[in-house]
Amino acid sequence: MQPTTPLKLSAIAFVVLWTGWMVWWSGSYEPANVVILTTCGCVAGYIWYRIMRWCFRLMRLLPGPGPGAAR
Repeated sequence: MQPTTPLKLSAIAFVVLWTGWMVWWSGSYEPANVVILTTCGCVAGYIWYRIMRWCFRLMRLLPGPGPGAAR
């Protein structure tokens, strides 16, 4: 297992929970609304993953970029 695998899985969980919450909160289950919120959830999850990876590298909990480092 690569060092970033738990971070990737937590990003996926973040996307699922955030998207589910936003769809439920909006109260509109129309296909266009669900597609837009799913797209926004994926973008938010990717940004969250990149920020958390940067923070963990800053705290030296993940290896830095370089040869042999997991990307």
